[in-house]
Amino acid sequence: MTTEATARTVPYKEKKPFDYDPYLRQGKLPHIWCAGCGHGIVLKSLLRAIDALGWKNDDISMVSGIGCSSRTPGYVDFNTMHTLHGRAFAFATGVKFANPKLNVIVTTGDGDALAIGGNHFIHAARRNMDMTILVYNNYIYGMTSGQGSPTMPEGAVSTTSRFGSIEPPFDTCELAKTAGATFVARGTAFHAQELEKTLYEALKHKGTSVVDILDSCPTYYGRFNKHKNVSEMMKSIEKDGTISVAQAAKLPPEKTEGKIVRGILHRAERLEYCDGYQNLLDRVQNK
Repeated sequence: MTTEATARTVPYKEKKPFDYDPYLRQGKLPHIWCAGCGHGIVLKSLLRAIDALGWKNDDISMVSGIGCSSRTPGYVDFNTMHTLHGRAFAFATGVKFANPKLNVIVTTGDGDALAIGGNHFIHAARRNMDMTILVYNNYIYGMTSGQGSPTMPEGAVSTTSRFGSIEPPFDTCELAKTAGATFVARGTAFHAQELEKTLYEALKHKGTSVVDILDSCPTYYGRFNKHKNVSEMMKSIEKDGTISVAQAAKLPPEKTEGKIVRGILHRAERLEYCDGYQNLLDRVQNK
């Protein structure tokens, strides 16, 4: 059995072949995600990372808000909660506080996390409670007809920016780091194997982990922004400006300007919230 202590130090080891069935609620399939949506790739990478850690299904709690990404908990055989729009972090905080031994994962979208849920997002990062936050970032509200989200690039078209957005986008990773998250990373649905390893590191980190995952929404964002097909849209994640941390380290600043960097961007050690609260209780009770 993999203990919590060893799970946080064991290196990632990919498993082939892989059986997804033990982690899925077969009665909930087929899923509702559109053809070409990257959410299924993200879920696949997440399940492989969980398996590599040796976590049991009953030791995991997955919490979501509202949106396409937030349907993820419905398909997995964990302790799951599909909650209110923008409020997943509040519910997840309650779950972790009530049972600190649970491995808490929040699946959320760029709109759910950073618009209506923005206030909860920054305070979850500030507290450094041990949970992993996955932001499925496709620049748009895919479930409610394609409104622009806080991460949508300037100039991009949506139902709320028919002639191109004039608003500067949030950088999810910079926001998380500034707010206090102790693990911050970025991955993409295109780089699926790389994403598995990034999620593995995020899950085993003790503290608030935030992973910004660049994803594809061909139904709305792709059509609005003139992507010819799903394949072109997925490839654009790679060719239009993402580079790995290792690649960025070898390039001069002028060569990385405008590029989106993938990989682990920030990792630090700080007292985890539940541990800090227990220290407080011990100190007060022993007076």
